Amino acid sequence: MAKKGSKGDKGKDQKKPEQRDLRRLLRIPPGAPVDLSSYPADAIPAGPKDKAEGLAATAGMGGELASLQERLYAASTAGDRRRVLLVLQGMDTSGKGGTVKHVIGLFNPSGCRIRAFKAPTREELNHPFLWRIMRALPQPGEIGIFDRSHYEDVLIARVRELVPHRQLGRRYGQIERFEQSLVEDGVSVVKVFLHISEEQQRRRLLERLDNPDKHWKFNPGDLDERALWPAYQKAYEIALERCSTDAAPWYLVPADRKWYRNWAVSRLLLEHLRELDPQYPKGDFDVEECRARLLAS
Repeated sequence: MAKKGSKGDKGKDQKKPEQRDLRRLLRIPPGAPVDLSSYPADAIPAGPKDKAEGLAATAGMGGELASLQERLYAASTAGDRRRVLLVLQGMDTSGKGGTVKHVIGLFNPSGCRIRAFKAPTREELNHPFLWRIMRALPQPGEIGIFDRSHYEDVLIARVRELVPHRQLGRRYGQIERFEQSLVEDGVSVVKVFLHISEEQQRRRLLERLDNPDKHWKFNPGDLDERALWPAYQKAYEIALERCSTDAAPWYLVPADRKWYRNWAVSRLLLEHLRELDPQYPKGDFDVEECRARLLAS
């Protein structure tokens, strides 16, 4: 959190919350130790202060997000290779699917490439762990969304001891080099850790059990994973510390409040797209000649 400014900096610190760079506030500093217990999962670091304000602010971003997405896609038709990849990670019930529904719903779905990664198939296990990830990457002009990702291979693989520790250790370096190569190829990698509290997860799992319409979302195996909460927190801390880089930083979004989670992820995407500032390509034809021909037809 930024420190309060001195009296002489009062005007600078008076900047409205929605005008602040949320990326700076939520970013995990590269190489810094990470202690998830020091981050309140119900915090509101910046932006709307209540649900009504948050829902309105999220909806208010829709028009600009859609416009930037269209410009990004249009620019790709003229050879611009830039695209965006949103990586969503978090414990069960942290809201990865909900984020896809509420945030990506602000975009034109035809320009989005969404992939939810489950347990690897037999074919995928016969390839290096990044193979299935590379096959799902967004194309130039697209916005890609990963519900879980290559990080499962250093999270559940660590907690469940699915691979030898030596091999696991090498994967962090492979991930860092992979993401660096994406950035060099024009991909804006937006990695978001949805930080939920253990108590909030309990409430959300109980809500699923108490509502028959939500039973399809519940798996008894979720309780086995919940029992490993401390191990998963440690695995996330290691991944966030070792793989938050200048090129592809991690952002920690407090996720106990669904409305705030949706606002924050929308805002992060908006800031990245504004920075890209894609432009419509100029036509390579004579506009007036085409207008004249059309009017004469």
